Amino acid sequence: MNREYWNQNADAWFGKTALPVYGEMCPTEDQLGLFGDVSGKKLLEICCGSGHSLKYHGDQGAGELWGIDLSEKQLQNARGLLEESGYRAKLLCGAMEEDLGLPQGYFDYAYSIYGIGWTTDLPGTFQRIASYLKPGGTFIFSWHHTLNYCAGWTPEASHGWQGEQIPLTRSYFDEEPFRMPVDGMEIILRNRKISTYVNALSAAGLCLERMVEETDSAVLAAKPETFKEKKAHMLPISVIFKARKL
Repeated sequence: MNREYWNQNADAWFGKTALPVYGEMCPTEDQLGLFGDVSGKKLLEICCGSGHSLKYHGDQGAGELWGIDLSEKQLQNARGLLEESGYRAKLLCGAMEEDLGLPQGYFDYAYSIYGIGWTTDLPGTFQRIASYLKPGGTFIFSWHHTLNYCAGWTPEASHGWQGEQIPLTRSYFDEEPFRMPVDGMEIILRNRKISTYVNALSAAGLCLERMVEETDSAVLAAKPETFKEKKAHMLPISVIFKARKL
C-alpha cells in the first residue's frame, strides 16, 4: 500500500523534506552541523526519495552517493535530478528491511530524512544499517516526533482547537500500525515511542550521540497563527537522532 502511494504521488513530493531541512519546523543542518565535513566520504541514504538530499551532499563534496527507496518512481526522479546536477549515484529499489546486497562495513555515513518511520521492522532495519557502516561510522535520521501523532493529530481535533489547549488524540504507548488517509489514498504507519528508537539503536550496536527535539527558533519567535504553529510552540513536531557505530 505504501509503495503504491509513493509511486503515484512521487511528483507531488519532489524536493520536499530534504537536506538541509530535517523536518517540519525544526532546526536545519545549516544550524545543527550534525554531518560535519563529508568531503570524500561514502554516504548511503535510506528512503532517498527524489534525490535532493543526495544532491545536497554532492554539493558538499561527498565521495560516493548511494540511495535506496521503496518506490521506483521516486528513484526515477532521483536519477534525473542527480544526472542533471552532474552526480553519479548508485540507486537501488527495495525495502529498507530487505537484503539489497549493499556492501558491509563500507559507508562513513548512513542517513534518512523523514524515512525511517516507514519501516515495518525497526530493530531489523537498524541492524542492517549498522552492518553497512564502518566502525565509527555515523547514522543520522529524522522523523515525526512521537508526540506530534499523539496531540491534536486528527482534522476534527485541529478544527476544534481553542485557546491554549491541544487535545490528546492517541496514546503515547500505542505502537500498533494505523491507516491514515492522504491525497485520496491510504498509507500505513506506526507511532513509536522515543525509547523504542533509542533501545533499537543500542541493540544494533549504535551509540546515541545526540537527539534533537526542538522547534525552530524563528517559529518560536513568531506569533502562532495556525493550529500547527501553535502546536509547535508547545511540543516538537520533528525529532532527529545522531548515532555512531561502536
